Amino acid sequence: MKKTTLIILMSLTFAINVIAEDKKDEIATHKINVSTYAEGLNQPWGMTFLPDGRLLVTEKKGQLRIIAQDGSISNPIEGMLEVDTKGQGGLLDIVLDPGFSKNKMIYFSYSKAADDGHARTAVGKAQLIGNSLKDVKNIWQQAQTQKAGYHYGSRLVFDRTGHLFVTLGDRGGKENVQDMSTHFGKVVRIDTDGKPAKGNPYLNNKNVLPDIYSSGHRNVQGAFLHPDTGVLWGNEHGPRGGDEINIIQAGKNYGWPVITYGINYNGTPITDKRKMDGMEQPVHYWDPSIATSGMLIYSGDAFPNWKGDIFTGALKLMHLNRIKLDKNNKVITEERLLKDQSSRIRAIEQGPNGNIFVATDSGKGKILKISPIVTKEKVK
Repeated sequence: MKKTTLIILMSLTFAINVIAEDKKDEIATHKINVSTYAEGLNQPWGMTFLPDGRLLVTEKKGQLRIIAQDGSISNPIEGMLEVDTKGQGGLLDIVLDPGFSKNKMIYFSYSKAADDGHARTAVGKAQLIGNSLKDVKNIWQQAQTQKAGYHYGSRLVFDRTGHLFVTLGDRGGKENVQDMSTHFGKVVRIDTDGKPAKGNPYLNNKNVLPDIYSSGHRNVQGAFLHPDTGVLWGNEHGPRGGDEINIIQAGKNYGWPVITYGINYNGTPITDKRKMDGMEQPVHYWDPSIATSGMLIYSGDAFPNWKGDIFTGALKLMHLNRIKLDKNNKVITEERLLKDQSSRIRAIEQGPNGNIFVATDSGKGKILKISPIVTKEKVK
């Protein structure tokens, strides 16, 4: 297994902020070691750790693979459903059932071809038995199709009640996002059979699809359940500028395309509005865009100073972005890691020992492992 090493010392700004918050004269600063955990994947998109420490990884073209702890990659897992791989479509995210240790169930999102020749975001589930899938079936799909082959979303996150969030993009049809009879630009919440989850905000509103949880999104490609609060957080692509981090709450409208901090790719305005009553403001936005992807809110012990920090992959700017927030969710520090590896970062996972794993999005995709080198420094 080939390895490379990169040493990054956290910024002086971060050190000063830690002192200001904790009023300590001595702090632990994080240096990181970056190594290649596995390589030779074809556009890895989603990943999740199995209880035994192996890594389950999706490839955009429709393959599901298992990476052993020595970095070796399995042959494609047998039994996966057919996926539509046009444009940004393909086999997307992957999560384990909360009861996986007993039931061996996994859930995956993918783009599914429709009879009209278009495609839609869908969710499937199966039992993972050895190196094959059993009882594979589709459990949920968008109500509408769209010709455009992009903005599928789609991250999967289980909440603490065992219900599944599915994030969805606008599929290039921003005019449909504020229409609550469509799934475009929404986050839905379903049970493990694909039915609208109990407690959803619109269950009794006949004018709204009952599985909708939140609306007004452009393309949520990163999502994570906050380890302390159990609340869903997400990042989403803006157009030209206006990538966002949001706290995603039931019944809230996040504004796209009525309000945005971005503009059209050709430089023309989308709207002159940045704020509006009844629409949520982002916790943070980027202008210019970094092209957000996978998301992690760190909770491990390997990097103690990073607990609670938000990590976001960057596709366009090709780095791993770290943000520290204060108690009021205001940004204290933003740091760009892995700037020298020159690859789009697609997915992020926290490993069993608190190390951070990222997937690079290319035909020769890698899984990079970030582990700590901790030193003590006196600050004068």
